[in-house]
Amino acid sequence: MPESDSEKLKLIGGRPCLDFMNTVDAHEPEPSGERLIGYRELVAWNLHARLLTRGSAARLAEAGRAAPQHGDRVLRRALRLREALYRLFLAAIEKKDARRGDLVTLNSSLSQALAHLALVPTPDGLVLDWPSDDLPLERVLWPVARSAADLLASPEDVARLRHCAGDDCDWLFLDQSRNRTRRWCDMKDCGNRAKVRRFYAQHRSGRKN
Repeated sequence: MPESDSEKLKLIGGRPCLDFMNTVDAHEPEPSGERLIGYRELVAWNLHARLLTRGSAARLAEAGRAAPQHGDRVLRRALRLREALYRLFLAAIEKKDARRGDLVTLNSSLSQALAHLALVPTPDGLVLDWPSDDLPLERVLWPVARSAADLLASPEDVARLRHCAGDDCDWLFLDQSRNRTRRWCDMKDCGNRAKVRRFYAQHRSGRKN
């Protein structure tokens, strides 16, 4: 598959569902900086996040090209799922009640994902996964829905859920630092920008004084 922008994204969320949130720069009031501009990019991101094998990704990309309207429907569903998950995660961070409609959106994808889940043999034994011969176009949504449900059902994970402190960043991540003090999605990006802004603010303040 040719490279797409979705394959260049950093995977720093700590869970697949959080990395899925980070396929856009900002969620509200409207998504901006969108990377998932087509079904092909959705498949490419799944491959990048190691949620698909290269062979399965190639087959899904080809199936999407053969049925573009179906692929477009799956993409729209993926984007609805992503925004519903973002609101669910924010509600969890802020200790607010989840919106019923957002839970319905997640549960719809989750029920389909679980209906196709099976024990699959691997060199290391049997694992719960989706068989490689079961590849409807919706397959790209299943690992995201399962990951999100596992996170939201885990009080320990919810307690570590964070929203990046960057002024212009909407990315989410699990704080797995020992003291639970991580503030930035990536210290090299948002953390450094914040340090630079503080430096210039202090410098200007010193000049005025």
